[in-house]
Amino acid sequence: MATAALPQTTSVAAGSGPSEEQRRDPAYVPPLPMALALGVQHVLAMFVSNITPPIIVAGAAGIGFGSADPSALIYMIQAAMLFAGVATLLQTVGLGPIGARLPLVQGTSFAFISVMIPIVAGKGVEGMAALTTAAFLAGLLHAGLSRLVGPIRFALPPLVTGLVVLMIGLSLVRVGIEYAAGGVTLRGLPAYGAGASWFLAGVVVFVTLGLKFFGRGVLSTAAVLLGLLAGYGVALVMGRVDFAPVAQAHWLMLPRFLAFGWELSPSAILGFCLIGFVSSIESIGDVEAICENGAGRRASDREVMGAVAADGVGTALSALFGAMPNTTFSQNVGLIAMSGLMSRFVVTLGALFLILCGLLPKIGAVITTVPIEVLGGGVIVMFGMVASSALAMLSGVTWNQRNMLVAGTALSVALGLQLEPEALGHLPETARILLSSGVLPVAVIAVVLNLVLPKDI
Repeated sequence: MATAALPQTTSVAAGSGPSEEQRRDPAYVPPLPMALALGVQHVLAMFVSNITPPIIVAGAAGIGFGSADPSALIYMIQAAMLFAGVATLLQTVGLGPIGARLPLVQGTSFAFISVMIPIVAGKGVEGMAALTTAAFLAGLLHAGLSRLVGPIRFALPPLVTGLVVLMIGLSLVRVGIEYAAGGVTLRGLPAYGAGASWFLAGVVVFVTLGLKFFGRGVLSTAAVLLGLLAGYGVALVMGRVDFAPVAQAHWLMLPRFLAFGWELSPSAILGFCLIGFVSSIESIGDVEAICENGAGRRASDREVMGAVAADGVGTALSALFGAMPNTTFSQNVGLIAMSGLMSRFVVTLGALFLILCGLLPKIGAVITTVPIEVLGGGVIVMFGMVASSALAMLSGVTWNQRNMLVAGTALSVALGLQLEPEALGHLPETARILLSSGVLPVAVIAVVLNLVLPKDI
């Protein structure tokens, strides 16, 4: 299978920005300075979310920060960056039927954390073998099932996909607030939610909005990146930036095949396969959102199937080298909405930068010096844009009593179970994980009701 080539650079008149047609074209190649800036912006938007799952899993296994030998944790963080970049290239450049050829950013999935923690809890490095083996096999299944997505798209009209994307956005907004308040490590401490944290996040939000609405050209398009840089500068002045990770980081890291070994665990494999369906639904919603909001059209069957296949292949490939499962990142879908530029070339450059970060830990360490409150200001805006893009998708729905009943019931149950997971305490662990995910319940309920309810009630 031949790799699809990116198009030749389209010329743009000096001093002029891209036209509306170019902005909506995934094949458009913007000027290199703009593309580089926006590519780095995509990396900054997903960086913390990408490395957080391996940190959480390593902590559960007992090999996290503060452990006697943190080498496994360091490897997991670097592998998360490296294979997020590789998986993103599968989406933007593609390989045969794999990849949507859209500006979709792949990253380490939060959806699998509830499955991964019980697998590795207290087992040290040895527990990672069952986890990565299960992720590899689930990734292959995920990729194979992608061929079924096209034939069942009749069951996924804008009403359903819009609700899925809205649920993704609603699930993410809490993360933005948590970052802005100081991050999960400060939760429960007096420093959580301190005025200085909210000030830093506020600088990013106000600079971002100011440049987006009052700036022109690159100033408006790269508003989130410039907002993050402004917040970083203020953090430097306030003494909130720690450069110690840069000094401690090594210069080079190469991935290791079967880094944690191979171990078949039926329960782990089942859990990963079931959560893989949740990841697929999220990816379908992200593809629909990015096409609707960025290109002004519905995604094609080829794009949806390619995106889901890239999810599966990316997860399987990552697992072979000891990294966590990958999925499309909704926060970067929000960034496409913010920048208004649909170019997959931009995200390709971001993917190459992620690979560089994964191979050269010094570069990744520089990004880790950005305070989480600064990132929080940026993601507050972007996560909100994910929910807004869902509202744009739902705006084309005819809001009669039937569709209002479908949407209301699906959102009420899904959001309620996510906010109150203890209500599922009598169910088996796998069922609790799936039903409290938010995305899976809203999708299942919306699909079933949309299929069985009469069109006119």
